[in-house]
Amino acid sequence: MNKIFRILLNYLVNGAIVILPLGAAIFIMVWIFAKVDAALNLSGIFWVDSLGHPKYIPGLGILGVLLIFLISGIIFSNFITEPIITWFNKWLKRLPIFNFFYTSIKDLTEAFVGDEKKFNEPILVDMPELGLKKIGFLTQKDLSKLNLLEDVAVYFPLSYSFAGQLCIVKAERVKPLDISATEAMKFVISGGVSHI
Repeated sequence: MNKIFRILLNYLVNGAIVILPLGAAIFIMVWIFAKVDAALNLSGIFWVDSLGHPKYIPGLGILGVLLIFLISGIIFSNFITEPIITWFNKWLKRLPIFNFFYTSIKDLTEAFVGDEKKFNEPILVDMPELGLKKIGFLTQKDLSKLNLLEDVAVYFPLSYSFAGQLCIVKAERVKPLDISATEAMKFVISGGVSHI
């Protein structure tokens, strides 16, 4: 009887190892999609049922945002010239609190998907005084404006989080990694349990 119980328990654990991450990932993606879609969905303004209640059309909020991104991309790529964009950015810099949030979010967005991606150089930093090495991303090679001629800026993402820490380290301690930025980020965020 103990042998049957151990076999069943082993099957139960193996099933949980397969299903829990899959189910959790699907649940989180569906939950995020539903929350974002509900917050951005304007279908209730335009469509009402026979009793006058707003109709919710799933996916319309996300579709609307994607459409706004697409139209904005077309307009800014083809019709808005560089002087207008420069003028717009100067105007935004005059709004103190809004400027802080706007530039922070813009820089973070461009770091991942812009023309000048910042998280595309995974590196390994040797920290012998602590007896460890850390995986990070080289974000700035020239820190002469900070009077740090031999240092570089390295971003260290935190495991199980989308937060991170920026550190200034000696350039001689930085070693490029022969893996993609996606693999390095996945490895760090998973706490090292994701395979490279």
